[in-house]
Amino acid sequence: MALSERVAPPASEPAEPVMDPAALPAVATVSRVDFGAIVLMTDSGQRLDASVPARLRGAKKALGNAVVVGDRVHLAWESERIVVQAVEPRQNAFSRRAAGEREVEQVVAVNLDQVVIVASMRQPDLKHGFVDRVLVQCEHAGIPARIAFNKLDLAEPGEVETAIEDYAAAGAVGHAMSAALDRGIDVLLEQCRGRRSLFVGHSGVGKSSILSRLAPGHELLAGDVNAVTGKGRHTTTAALLIRPEPGMELIDTPGVRAFALWGVDADSLQDYYPDIRAHLGHCRFGDCRHDREPGCGLRAALESGEIRERRFASFQKLRAELEGEDS
Repeated sequence: MALSERVAPPASEPAEPVMDPAALPAVATVSRVDFGAIVLMTDSGQRLDASVPARLRGAKKALGNAVVVGDRVHLAWESERIVVQAVEPRQNAFSRRAAGEREVEQVVAVNLDQVVIVASMRQPDLKHGFVDRVLVQCEHAGIPARIAFNKLDLAEPGEVETAIEDYAAAGAVGHAMSAALDRGIDVLLEQCRGRRSLFVGHSGVGKSSILSRLAPGHELLAGDVNAVTGKGRHTTTAALLIRPEPGMELIDTPGVRAFALWGVDADSLQDYYPDIRAHLGHCRFGDCRHDREPGCGLRAALESGEIRERRFASFQKLRAELEGEDS
């Protein structure tokens, strides 16, 4: 992706108007989407408001997934406003199933270099199920992932190291972090430079606090944890792309309580657990469910320690949930 040589203004600043149509850049990157209107970031770091014509919108002329954060769009000046003329093909897309009863895809962001999963060790406690789901979605999308284990200062001795080892076996790099103590920030910063990184996490895990340290001077809301429920409060209301320095783009997303997969069913799930996928094809029976069947290759790998018990239990639980959705 072509990134600017100028640092963008803080996200809290309003978009800048284009007074001279002749100065309008041909292309820009979508920085934020709000109720059908979009905010763009040019290659020079300028922020612009723009509209999307009906012909480019989705069903019922809603913006939907037609234009999302990270999209590269072509621009024109029409009727005293900036209008999106076309959306370039996407390199990849990170999606989830939208909230609600209907099965609808929600594209969170596109053209990503990596996804950073932020998980807290305490307040709220580490949710392995959430981390595993996001890792599955990353595998499905073909996007590398890493995990920021935040609130290291609240963890038991050795707890973070165990979590990092657990996920290293699954092919995900882990980082021990403490936004409160400013520990681990420099290491993560180096892994974000030169990349477009999407940050996702439960409410209250410290995602916005970490982003604020990665991008000083950019206004990102930091939430806290409800003392009664122990759950985080939502702070971010829409995905937001910022460019704190040339060559580095960070995308903040709203904190979530649950994460539903998109494009993954019970039969294909095993393909998106790298530590399990490595042992497929070694079962005695072709239709092995890896439960109690004799000669199961996954069970043998589990007994030898090549597959970790927690990850295998996670796989079984998620497969059962997906089978319930399919029935």
